[in-house]
Amino acid sequence: MLNGDVDVADNIDPKTVALMARVPIVEILETTGTQHYTFPMRLDVDPFGNADLRMALKLAIDRDELVEKILLGHGVAGNDIPVNPVMPFFNDQIAQRTFDPEKAAEHYKKSGHSGPIKLSVADAAFSGAVDAGQLIAASAKKAGIEIELVKEPNDGYWSNVWNKKGWCACYWGGRPTQDWMYSSAYTKDNNWNDTAWRDTAAADRFNEVIVQARAETDETRRQNQYFEAQQLLHDDGGAIVAMWANYILAHSKKLAHGPDVAANWQNDGNKMSERWWFS
Repeated sequence: MLNGDVDVADNIDPKTVALMARVPIVEILETTGTQHYTFPMRLDVDPFGNADLRMALKLAIDRDELVEKILLGHGVAGNDIPVNPVMPFFNDQIAQRTFDPEKAAEHYKKSGHSGPIKLSVADAAFSGAVDAGQLIAASAKKAGIEIELVKEPNDGYWSNVWNKKGWCACYWGGRPTQDWMYSSAYTKDNNWNDTAWRDTAAADRFNEVIVQARAETDETRRQNQYFEAQQLLHDDGGAIVAMWANYILAHSKKLAHGPDVAANWQNDGNKMSERWWFS
């Protein structure tokens, strides 16, 4: 990219953005959209079936620190739901979850768990995942929670670790609609349900609401259904949605595009070949 050998590079590491932005032939394009970094806890693997333990870990993570040190500010803190304000029917009444070591310690004590909790990480999950795991372990320690970081090999991470081990790092490009996102990773009948969140009372209600919302034509009722679905995930789900990461793309200044660039996937929503041109 820096030598002019290629015209576009996506998934630019936040650590290199400032350097690349200084190159005269390169332009940085950054969009805020649906990409998010998660740490799914599988409810079918001990000890994550315990709701108090899940809540303790959600409260033991300093999300602002992750955004500052892992994303270098190129994103925002997550709130344990896989949707954000760019998507229809976003519930902005759910309070942002923040680092609270005292409450985390209370929930951890109620869980009855003791001993280290394993967190599997590899930069195959997302750039900076290993460093993020170290920051999580450090913040959890302030709540009296011991996290054992397991550094997994990048090779085979998605087949051997993700969707198999109890707690790991993960990323999602996201989906344009709530139903699409839920149907991809959160409904009970889906193989990509990487939290195995299927059998709790909240999960049962969530699956009912999602089916109802698909058929609902009244916008107000549909909004209320999606609001309820988000609250159920936030309160009981196994996904720690820690960060929303901006899409960062570098392109040659020879390339031009329209005023609107999609933020639901890399490369202008994978429409670059249709909507970009050489000027």
